[in-house]
Amino acid sequence: MGQNVPQNMHPNQFGGDDVEIEHSDVVYNGYFKMVKYRFRHRLFAGGWSETIERELFERGHAVAMLPYDPVTDKVVLVEQIRIGAMAASPSPWQLEIVAGIIDKDETPDAVAVREAEEEAGLSVNELVPMTSYLSSSGGCSERIHLYLGIVDASDAEGIHGLPEEGEDILVHLVPRTTAMQWVEEGKIENAASIIALQWLALNLKKWRED
Repeated sequence: MGQNVPQNMHPNQFGGDDVEIEHSDVVYNGYFKMVKYRFRHRLFAGGWSETIERELFERGHAVAMLPYDPVTDKVVLVEQIRIGAMAASPSPWQLEIVAGIIDKDETPDAVAVREAEEEAGLSVNELVPMTSYLSSSGGCSERIHLYLGIVDASDAEGIHGLPEEGEDILVHLVPRTTAMQWVEEGKIENAASIIALQWLALNLKKWRED
């Protein structure tokens, strides 16, 4: 049985001032970074926690964009090998939306436009913010900014990516309904793609009417 909750407790009542960081130490600094934290935090029932130790994976922040052609009701997906899928999925190759890391002094909007060109050879006619979310807040600091990109996908095809970055990316032009079916069947496994396709389904009427 859970503890009794004090009266007048609201969601998100605690903030940054309710955490006390005792120590932080960089334990790995390579392509990505790992930082070990020792901290305490306020408890819902009152008082403070004991000291907690956690490792945090810092990989920067990212952008993901679903290219959508409202004229044909088709979306553009890209397929590439992913090391995480190599360790945790039946196939290392993943169907995804275009995405990229935000470099220093770049805006999320600029990254979305750049990645559409680099990964799929697409020009973005209109960029629509969907949401932003923490990819895995239990151990990673990454925030993903999610967009819908309105495109003319009539020429979307071929193999793209930057060879100097080890990219080998195959473009797929897919009916939106087929992509949604792939979500239901588990063929699309990554969160950004699933969230973006579901967002489009919820907001489809606007874009089809326009």
